[in-house]
Amino acid sequence: MNGIRVLLVDDHPVVRAGLRAMLADFDGISVSAEASDGAAALRELDRLDALREPVDLVLMDLQMGTGMDGVTATARIAGRAAEGKTAPPVLILTTYDTDADILAAVEAGASGYMLKDAPPEQIREAVLTAAAGRTALAPEVAARLMGRIRSPQPALSAREVELLELLATGMGNRAIARQLFISEATVKTHLVHIYAKLGVENRTAAIAEAVKRRIIRTP
Repeated sequence: MNGIRVLLVDDHPVVRAGLRAMLADFDGISVSAEASDGAAALRELDRLDALREPVDLVLMDLQMGTGMDGVTATARIAGRAAEGKTAPPVLILTTYDTDADILAAVEAGASGYMLKDAPPEQIREAVLTAAAGRTALAPEVAARLMGRIRSPQPALSAREVELLELLATGMGNRAIARQLFISEATVKTHLVHIYAKLGVENRTAAIAEAVKRRIIRTP
């Protein structure tokens, strides 16, 4: 193997071209293939496996239009090992840095999380680190995760963050319960805990406070 072989996954051709050009400037890193969404990425991994040319890393965007998103694709890639297929590390490269996005990516099995406005050298180091099987986090992302750990205020759980995101879309308790496969009573219990942790009294205030704290994206 000559260097680190990368699969680029992003729905914007211009962005992929820019990333390809940037990575080409780094010794020991090459782009083997590209994909416009998660589903296409999975097909590319199968194609490269068939050619016996597996990649060492997937550089993955989070949101890709109407195609399979990065979190879903990351989880699917992580599950390939159980199918006897290659399961390369996934390094998220995105513009989103909310708790909801970070937690979802980490829980899906991402090996790293970087922001697109990071300096090229920082992205290069993240690629090398993730490809070596270690965790690669942007300084801002690491700070947010450490803040959750060190915060004197109770941090929202991943489930509570997920519920808040659905709440921000305008869903009612019944719809949220169906979406998360839980009872309406459980939804109400989660809401009570969320309100207490955010120091608010209703769902509108909870959404506003969550956006202010960058726990979820702006609805």
